Amino acid sequence: MRPMWIPNALYEALPMVYIAAGVLLFLCAFFIEAGPRALLLVLGALCMTAGLVVWMRRRDYRATQEEYQRPPLD
Repeated sequence: MRPMWIPNALYEALPMVYIAAGVLLFLCAFFIEAGPRALLLVLGALCMTAGLVVWMRRRDYRATQEEYQRPPLD
């Protein structure tokens, strides 16, 4: 099985895309008169949560990797 590869710009933008999709779903839930409002709210919350989790995990991983790759102070 080959490793998955996507362009770096798309990879870095994914958390913001998830968050933007969540905000859009929230707005749709508030402005659409008829339809599954509860479903839109739940999907919006899930998208925003997923975006925040991916962003924070990447930030923590990069900080940890930087910490371990520092040269010794000798």
